[in-house]
Amino acid sequence: MDMEVVRVGFGHPDALALIAAVQGEYVSRYGGEDETPLDPTMFDPPRGSFFVGYLDGRPVASGAWRRRDDVEALGSTRTAEIKRMYVDPAVRGQGLARSMLAHLERTAAEAGAAVSILETGMRQPEAIELYRSAGYVEVPKFGFYCHAPLSRCYGKRLTGG
Repeated sequence: MDMEVVRVGFGHPDALALIAAVQGEYVSRYGGEDETPLDPTMFDPPRGSFFVGYLDGRPVASGAWRRRDDVEALGSTRTAEIKRMYVDPAVRGQGLARSMLAHLERTAAEAGAAVSILETGMRQPEAIELYRSAGYVEVPKFGFYCHAPLSRCYGKRLTGG
């Protein structure tokens, strides 16, 4: 299946529906939503982008990145943080998350990022496996959940960034 990935605004109805779905996933796994403070303008180009993946016109995946020059990872502060990675459970296992991740990495590198960073949690083992298999390594914790025991942070050098 070929997923069409489209840049949309953070407030786009499809983006909002997928954000609500990922927040529901956090509630079921961690007992609450992700409370990281996010300003929707963080995802406006050129400092960020929000994407929705479509299969046959149906929104099934999301992913975003925002520049984080305040975080050093893998020897660089030209970092882009990946946020709101999500794939609808009905279409998981088809490589859509890997495809979205590659799209996020490419567009962040095109915007000047040298390193991709992200934060996930120990109750998302499939996400951790995806990131590790895509070349991510553990980096020092950063961000809103840097003191949370279940939090894990990863980074990867980007080509072209």
